[in-house]
Parts: sequence; C-alpha cells; structure tokens
Amino acid sequence: MNPFSLIKTSKNKLLFLLLCTGHVYAGAPADSLTLTLDQAIATALKNSYEIEIAKNNVEANTILNNYGVAGGLPVVALNASNTEQITQVNQKLNDGTQISRNAAAGNNTQVSLSVGMLLYNGKRVVATKKRLAELQFQSAEVLNSQIQNTIALVMTSYYDVVRQLSYVNTIRTSIQASEKRLEILKVRKEAGMANNADLFQAQIDLNTLNQTLLDQQMVAQVAKTELLRTLTIDPKSSLTIKDTITVDNNMQLAPILDRLAANADVKAADHQIRINELVVKETSALRYPTVRLNAAYNYSRNQQAAGFTLLNRVVGPQAGLTVGIPIYNGSSFKRQLQVAEINTTTAELQKSALLRDYSASAVKMYQTYQSSIEQLENQKENYNLSKQLLDLTLQRFELIQATIIDVREAQRSFEEAGYRLINLNYAAKAAEIELKRLSNTLQ
Repeated sequence: MNPFSLIKTSKNKLLFLLLCTGHVYAGAPADSLTLTLDQAIATALKNSYEIEIAKNNVEANTILNNYGVAGGLPVVALNASNTEQITQVNQKLNDGTQISRNAAAGNNTQVSLSVGMLLYNGKRVVATKKRLAELQFQSAEVLNSQIQNTIALVMTSYYDVVRQLSYVNTIRTSIQASEKRLEILKVRKEAGMANNADLFQAQIDLNTLNQTLLDQQMVAQVAKTELLRTLTIDPKSSLTIKDTITVDNNMQLAPILDRLAANADVKAADHQIRINELVVKETSALRYPTVRLNAAYNYSRNQQAAGFTLLNRVVGPQAGLTVGIPIYNGSSFKRQLQVAEINTTTAELQKSALLRDYSASAVKMYQTYQSSIEQLENQKENYNLSKQLLDLTLQRFELIQATIIDVREAQRSFEEAGYRLINLNYAAKAAEIELKRLSNTLQ
C-alpha cells in the first residue's frame, strides 16, 4: 500500500506520513504536504465518500443476489402456542348425562414445523434471480464510473493548482524586471539622468505587480483548498506542489469514439435495459399458475378439566400441493406488463441519449484538444521570444538605448505570452483528461 494513502487530518499522522515518504524539508511547517499526482489520486480513491457509498451499494446488491431473495429456496417455519383458559361448562348429552361446572381449567398446546417449496410460478424466480445479478453488475459499473470521475476531478484540480502557480511564477519574473528597471532609474536619478516622473511610474508599476502577485497567490491558495476538499483532507493543511503540465500529443478521435461503449455509464445503462427486460418477464409470469409443495409435522394437545372431551392429542406429518390460478384481477397484471415494456423502451432511449451526448462531448473535447496542441508549439516559441525580448530590452534600457515605455511593453508581451502558454497547456490537458474519462482509459 502506498504510505501516502494513509493521510488523515491529524497533524501527528501527517508528520509521520511525510517522514515516511521523505517529504519533510528544512524550514517546512510540520503539517506541510508535498503531493505528486499519483499520491493525490491514491489519496482521493481511499478517502472519497462518494466511492465508499458506491462500494456499499455494490456490497448490498451482492448480498441480495441470492436465490433465497428471489424466492427459489424452501421456507421453513416453526410455530408454537400454549393457551391456558378457565371456562364455565354446561353440557347435556343425549344419554341424559348433564355436566355443569364453573371455573373449569383448560390447556391448549399447538406445535407445527412446516416447509413450503415453490415448484412453479411461470419462471418468475429465474427472472428475479437474473435481475438481482444485473443489479449487482450495474452497481459495479456505477462504482467504476465514480472512480473514473474521481480520478478526472483530482487530475483537473491538481493541474489547476499547477496552472495558478505557473501564473505566480510569470508574475514574479515580471516583478524582477520591474525591480531592475527601478534600480536602473535610481542610478540614473543619482547621476542626474532621470526625472522623478519615470522613477514614480516605475515604483507604481512595481507596486501594481506586487499587488497582482498577492491576488494570484490567493487564487492559487483557493485552488489548493479545492484540491484538498477533493482529497478529503483538512482544507487548512499546507500544500506544496512542484510539477509541470505534460500533455499526451498522440490521442486520436476514432479510437475514443469506438471506446465509448466501454464507458462505465454506458455499460450501466446497458444493465438497466436488461433489468427492465427481466421486470417484463417477472410481470408476465404473474399470469401463470403457482404450484407449491407444503409439508408439516404437527403436534396438538387439548386438555379440559370438564366437558365431553377431557383430552385430545394429535401428532403426525402432513403434506400437500397448493395450486393458485389467477383468473381475473381487474386487468392489473396486464397494465403492469404494459408499464414494464414502456420502461424498457425508456431505458433504451436513455442509453441512446447518453451515447449521443458522450459522442458530442468527445468531439467537442477533441476539437479543443487538437486546437490547443496546434497552438502550443507556436506559443512556446512566442514565450521564449518574449522572454528574450524582455531581457534584451532591459539591457538596452540600462544602456539608455530603450525607453521606459519599451520596457513596459516588453513586460506586457512577456506576461501575456506566459498566460496564453499556461492556459493552452491546461486546456489541452483538461481536454485530454475528459477524453480519457469518456473512453474509460484513465489510470
């Protein structure tokens, strides 16, 4: 088991975990967590309440998938009763004998061990057992769907944190350029080669970037908190992520569309169709006769203090067949069958609608993915060029060959190129994650 999957909210347990995984660094807070993507996924799969609920549903349906629940096993019952009574007896027999007695005690004891076995009911038991099995399989697919959704959510949240932290790094690089610009202007001011207006503007630009950095750090912290919520970890925990967004460039649309039938939601819809078809068979079986074998071993003892019969004891087995033939019930069975057939048609339509929506979603996600991939290379080149331009402009500014406006424009180009590159990377990765979720290939 991965040690990181044992994360709990207790600070002591967190520290123990980090020591085990080698993620405690000098100067780091005691409750600081350093997460990789694999660790985040493992933690979410272990802690997710939604997955636990889905697991419980699978377990419950596994327990119910039994011939006894379907009504195909014998039913054994033991019944016993003992009755004490006090009665007034007044009897006249045909031979002239007269019995009259007050407060006559009496006792009645009954014991019966009975067994009932269904022999035939139009194969309704068989259909019910198959339906219970389909419910078990369906709940397993729902669990698989929840696992895929959880992995996708964790990956998207994780890379959103990486995106927000990348914004922070871009702003910090721009701040370094502003600090250097301000430093150059201060040197020039001391040499009498710069005015206060340029100096004030440079300080304002630096202050604005510092404020932007604080705002972006807050956004990154909110993204971290959302990730911690997804992992079911204390949202107040300190979280450190050092990662980059790497996109799979080899995805093709045709294999994704071919694998939509393997999507857990689609397979669950398939099971729902079969469940409804079996409900049709169960309902249809209500119109057939029901044959049951009944057997029992009885013990009966009736004792009276007065009366014609003072003691009556009966002991012995009995057996028999019971046949029930439905003749007329106000067309209830017929209407139930019609509704069951309608529900089957509805389940088929729901599966078709699901496939339609997933196909459209896959096409849209692939278009986003393809467009982002196509733009990424150009944007990487633009980002590198804008960084070189910023460095060159600062050098020219230091040599009094560029103006403050040139430096600000180079900074703006660098920031915009950085934002676009990060957004394209994240958009391509988010589309890749969704495409893999739809095709049931998330690992």
